[in-house]
Amino acid sequence: MAKTMTKRIVVIGAAGDMSCLAIERFAEAAAGVDWKLELYDIRPEALDGLVKKLPAGKATVGSFDLFDGPALRSAIEGAALVVLGAGPYIRTAEPVMEACIEKKVPYLDLDDDEASTRAALALDAQAKDAGVPILIGCGASPGFTNVMTADAARDMDVVERIDICWVTGDEGPVPFGRAVLDHAIRGFAGPCQTWENGRAVQHQTFLETDVFDVGNSLGDAYRFWECAHPEPVTMPRRWPGADRIRVLGALDPPPTNGIMRGVAVAVQQGKISMDEAIDFINDLVTDKTGSLKVWRHALAGLWGTIRRGEISAAEVAKFLAMSAARKHPPFRGTNYVRVTGKRDGLQVVSVRRAPVSGPGTPWTTMASLTGSATAAFMVLALDELGEQSGVLAPEDWVNPETFYKTLAATGRAPLHEVVEAVVTPSTALTPAPAAAPKE
Repeated sequence: MAKTMTKRIVVIGAAGDMSCLAIERFAEAAAGVDWKLELYDIRPEALDGLVKKLPAGKATVGSFDLFDGPALRSAIEGAALVVLGAGPYIRTAEPVMEACIEKKVPYLDLDDDEASTRAALALDAQAKDAGVPILIGCGASPGFTNVMTADAARDMDVVERIDICWVTGDEGPVPFGRAVLDHAIRGFAGPCQTWENGRAVQHQTFLETDVFDVGNSLGDAYRFWECAHPEPVTMPRRWPGADRIRVLGALDPPPTNGIMRGVAVAVQQGKISMDEAIDFINDLVTDKTGSLKVWRHALAGLWGTIRRGEISAAEVAKFLAMSAARKHPPFRGTNYVRVTGKRDGLQVVSVRRAPVSGPGTPWTTMASLTGSATAAFMVLALDELGEQSGVLAPEDWVNPETFYKTLAATGRAPLHEVVEAVVTPSTALTPAPAAAPKE
């Protein structure tokens, strides 16, 4: 009997929180795959703890500069899969994708940047010519949200509107990585792409807002703001006739959104530097006072949300009191998709959403859902991709049912805690009351 060939997986930027969790969960779930991990990071010593959690001899650690073309190509040559977890993706994704296409090596990332997603799609023809799958946006949003959208879209004949929402919450007095905050701050000001009436248009981030029943621990009237994200960039390839495809996001607790908006606008206008903004946000997260210079802009953003009626003054006062007392609320977060369309000529609304979050559930941090989702995509990329090639978003290659089951495994969760489906048909499906007889 022929010996099964070991599948070599190269992870670049392996020491980040989401990458570490993805690697650990992949190792647990990929029981039927003979794999070996090569983990690379500019801080290889940060991977020592992770390697100890993995089966002995199944992972090696190293370091190289991903912008060093020869070193990058040497590291990835012959790999079964290259996973990019190093940001910011607007700088890192394109050189790694180009190297993977040249070396004919499958690629996967958890990129949530709009501009780098457009750059990736521009490589589609090259990837197809090389016969290489370039799998982009394989995280929670994008990623899980794309799969839920493809699932919900099957409930109708014609897709008209797609609303995608994400929430991530307070994780306690723990600082965020600078690349994560750089991306988040840029997402709260500036332009964002939306798909409207069959074409791509530019909106201004945070101006359009909406309220949805997202369930979970967040309730039936949670407010979101439009933001820059990859889903409206990739999804029109699948649903070009949609009237609208947009992404809305929110931080929890809700007053945090106004603070981030004020800080982001100040960065955009050149009133503070990105470094000052990142330091300020991490100061607040870790129960420090924060720069008075930046507070001026943060409070302006917070006042704007009150003035526009997006949040109540009482809710803001409660938030500020808790912050002053250095109290952190339980983590709350979700991914939510609402697809509207027609089935047999009648209006249908189909929702998919993550049903739980917080203490006692599988989803207790942003990394827990994103990392688990990435691990699930990694398992499927090795097991089920087949002969597909080109630049592929999750809606292009993933079977929803298979993904949900795999996510349940990587998330250490029962299936009912992974996804919930709600389909609301038009009232036209309800028989009208009989007319009163004429006299």
